[in-house]
Amino acid sequence: MGNFPDITTNIGGFVKNLVDFLDDKLELFFDFIFFISSRTINGIEEVLVWMPWWSFILIIFLLGWYFKSFFSGILYGFFIFLIGTFGLWEDMMTTIAIILTSVIICLILGIPLGVWMAFNKGFSNVMRPLLDAMQTMPSFVYLIPAIFFFGLGNVSAIFATLIYALPPVIRLTELAIRGVDKEVIESAQSFGSSRWQMLKKVQLPQALPTIMAGVNQTTMMALAMVVIASMVGAQGLGEQVLVAINRIDISLGFEAGISIVFLAIIIDRITNGVAGKFQKHRGVS
Repeated sequence: MGNFPDITTNIGGFVKNLVDFLDDKLELFFDFIFFISSRTINGIEEVLVWMPWWSFILIIFLLGWYFKSFFSGILYGFFIFLIGTFGLWEDMMTTIAIILTSVIICLILGIPLGVWMAFNKGFSNVMRPLLDAMQTMPSFVYLIPAIFFFGLGNVSAIFATLIYALPPVIRLTELAIRGVDKEVIESAQSFGSSRWQMLKKVQLPQALPTIMAGVNQTTMMALAMVVIASMVGAQGLGEQVLVAINRIDISLGFEAGISIVFLAIIIDRITNGVAGKFQKHRGVS
C-alpha cells in the first residue's frame, strides 16, 4: 500500500499561536486601525450619500468624457443611473466607499514598499515570496484573521481586501522604478541630483504610467473581493448578492451582480484612461 507514513506537522497551530499573540500584544494597534478605517469608510459613504444623485452621475460622465470619450461618459452615466433604478443606490455607495478606502490604504502602503524594493535587492528578495503567497492564497482564508482582529463588518472587509489587492501595486511600482532608462538616471546624476531628487523628479514621473497600471489592477482586485467580503459582514452590493444566494432570488442576484459588473467596467476604463493620459504626457515631454 502507498499510504503516507504517520508523520504530522502542526504549522497551522503555530500560525494560530502567532495570531493570538498579535491580538493580545497589539490590541491597541488593531483598535486604532479599526477606528481609522471605520471613520474613513463612514466619511466617504456619508459624502457619497449626501450628494444629489444627478451630481454623482454628472461626475461619472465628466470623468468618462475626459479620460475616454464623450460616448463613454454617457454610457458610464447610464450604468450608474441603471443601478439606481434597481433600488441599489445606497448599496452602490457603500461598495464604492469600501473600495476607495481599501485602494487608498493599498496605495499608501504599496507605492513606498515598491520603491523600497526597487532600491534594495535584499528587501525585494524577502518580499517576493510574501507577495506570491498573498496572491495565491485562497481569498476566503483572509476572512479568518479579519474576523479575529476586527469582528464582523466593513473593517474586516477592508483588511481582507488589503491583503488580496496590495501585491499588484507593489510589484508594478518596483518594476516601473527598475525599468526607468539608465541613460536618464545617469544624466540626472551628472547634474548632481540627490537620490530623493532623482526619485521625485526623474524616476517617479517616468514610472507613473506603469504605476497607474498597478493602481488599476489593485482597484479591480479590490472590487473582486466585494462579494467574498460580504461573508464577514461587509455591506453593499456584495451583501445583496449573498442575500440573493440565500433566498435563491434570481432577480436580486442578477441586478446586484450586473451592478458590480457595471462598476468594474467604469473603474477599469477610467483608471486605464488615467494611465493613458500620463503616457501621452510622458510622450509629449
